Amino acid sequence: MATIIEVRVLVDGGKASGGPPLGPAIGPTGVPINQVIAAINEKTKEFAGLKVPVTVLVNKDEKKFDIVVELPMTSALIFKELKMEKGSGNPSTELKGNLSWDQLFKIARMKKASMTAVSFKAAVLTVIGTAQSCGVTVEKMTGKEITKKIKAGEFDQIIEKGEKE
Repeated sequence: MATIIEVRVLVDGGKASGGPPLGPAIGPTGVPINQVIAAINEKTKEFAGLKVPVTVLVNKDEKKFDIVVELPMTSALIFKELKMEKGSGNPSTELKGNLSWDQLFKIARMKKASMTAVSFKAAVLTVIGTAQSCGVTVEKMTGKEITKKIKAGEFDQIIEKGEKE
C-alpha cells in the first residue's frame, strides 16, 4: 500500500515558493520540489494577489504528487473584484465598496459548490452576508436592505438570469 503524505498550505496565487512550509515538508519525500511549485503556480495563477488554500498529496513510494486547489475565501474574492486590500474596520458605519449584480453572481457561482447553500439564491445571500461584514454594499444597498428584498422575491428574475450566465 502506497504511503501518501498530505501537505496543506496557504500560498499566494501563482507565487508559491520552495521555502517553508512546502520545501521542508515535501523535500524529504524525494519528489522534485521545483515540479510541485511549478504545478501549484500554474493551478493558482488565476488567483494572483490572493491567498489560496492548496493541498499537495505526495505518493512517497512512486515519487508522484497531485495538487488540490481550493477557492479563496469569499471575502478575498470580494476584495479582488473591488480591487480592495481589506474590508472595513467598522462595517456598520464605514462602507468600503459596492458590488454589482454581475460581480455578486460571479462570486456566488464560484463559491456555490463549496458552500452548504441548497440553491443559487442561497449562495447569493451568503455572499451578501460576507460583503456586509466587510463594509461592502450590493447595488448601492446594504446587506440588510437587499437581503430583505431578495427574500420577498423582488429580485428573483435577476437572480435566475444571473445563475444561468
